Amino acid sequence: MAQTPDPSQSTPSASSLPPEALSLAERLFDAARNGDSNLLNAALAHNPRVANLTNSKGDSLLMLASYHGHIDLTNLLLHTYQADPNVLNARSQSPLAGAAFKNEPEIIRLLLDAGADPDLGTPSAEECLAVFGLVEMYGKMFEEGRAARIHRNP
Repeated sequence: MAQTPDPSQSTPSASSLPPEALSLAERLFDAARNGDSNLLNAALAHNPRVANLTNSKGDSLLMLASYHGHIDLTNLLLHTYQADPNVLNARSQSPLAGAAFKNEPEIIRLLLDAGADPDLGTPSAEECLAVFGLVEMYGKMFEEGRAARIHRNP
């Protein structure tokens, strides 16, 4: 069963930034899309909360990095800066669903290991697997991810 993110745990949005900070925010989103871990690491070292910043489409830095196949940056965001793998964008898509859509096995594993929920979002990552005929390839990995989430959050 899909879990809904806790609204009290809101993620910062670029739209809430003062105008002078918007340019930097756009550079951070571009860095996530392009895999520029140096720029993101420097910015996040000063303010780790920025790891869950979202743009006007609700895409987080993690969503952009993982969707564009940047394994090292995805790992940095998840493990160094504790980016939330379950932040949905404005279209109710999760980073895991994006990685499933793009058929990114290493990123799928990183996200699952970090607690990504395969049933979260619309379509969910599980539904993406079914649409693209990848259930056999990733089904066991998703089940292991579910079991690990249950074990972490009984």
